[in-house]
Amino acid sequence: MQKETNSDNRAELPRVAFLGMGIMGAAMAANLARDGYPVVVWNRSAGSPGVALAAAAGAEVAPDLAGAVRDREMIFSCLGDEKDVASVLGELVLLASIDSLVVDMTTIGPGAARELAGELESAGLRFLDAPVTGGDIGAREGTLTIMVGGRQEDFDTALPLLRVMGKTVEYCGPSGSGQALKLCNQVLCAVNMIGVCEALTLAGNIGLDERLVVDTLGGGAGGSWALSNLGRRIVDGDLGPGFMLRHMIKDLRLIEENAAVELPGTEMARNLFQRVSESSSGADRELGTQAMISAYSNRTVVS
Repeated sequence: MQKETNSDNRAELPRVAFLGMGIMGAAMAANLARDGYPVVVWNRSAGSPGVALAAAAGAEVAPDLAGAVRDREMIFSCLGDEKDVASVLGELVLLASIDSLVVDMTTIGPGAARELAGELESAGLRFLDAPVTGGDIGAREGTLTIMVGGRQEDFDTALPLLRVMGKTVEYCGPSGSGQALKLCNQVLCAVNMIGVCEALTLAGNIGLDERLVVDTLGGGAGGSWALSNLGRRIVDGDLGPGFMLRHMIKDLRLIEENAAVELPGTEMARNLFQRVSESSSGADRELGTQAMISAYSNRTVVS
């Protein structure tokens, strides 16, 4: 059955801006546009492939940030790190319409989210922190898990659009709560990747076909999303980003800054990711988190 969209009542829908056309942002913006929402997108690098992807789905491309957010009732962002978010969203104080709802989907940590919420709200804007998990596959297919912090009434306003982009949309509490849950998720992702890489390395070392690990064990007690999806990419020799290695390293730094407890597994994962990044001669911008396997084997990291 074909999915119903909002195309027929487009004039009644909130006008949307989406800032940041990376792997995740472009796919999310495209899903909103295909669902009928009037979407304007903006990216700091106008020639990004993500800009073309969103435009092909029906989004309008703004030449600058001011043009993207002017008269927009809802402004989504998915950027690189907390500095990028502070820089770009800081300009909204001067550019966006009063009472616009800003929904940031970048992972920036709970402290940065609370600080940003205060700055924007003092200027008459509303704010939700709404980081996501599910990788490039989830972004393309609209099956992301979205963790939201902020006011309940603002969450209720954003919920119909979030459901276009995600399968699981969870209200977590006040500002910063979505970010806090996302950091817990990144612990699971990072430590799971250790298990995937070590299982595949063991299989190869004792003469097993690595595909048996993915195909047979994926549905067992040791199975995980990482094994079924990223494990398969590893055995196929695909180290390209579903979620960038450098972003994971950034997220693990945020965990270290926010955690008040020792997390030895997470520290080990961060060291392994860092080792791959430092040995890749700048290729870490083109690598996914499954490139951790390079720390265990003689697989070549290609830039």
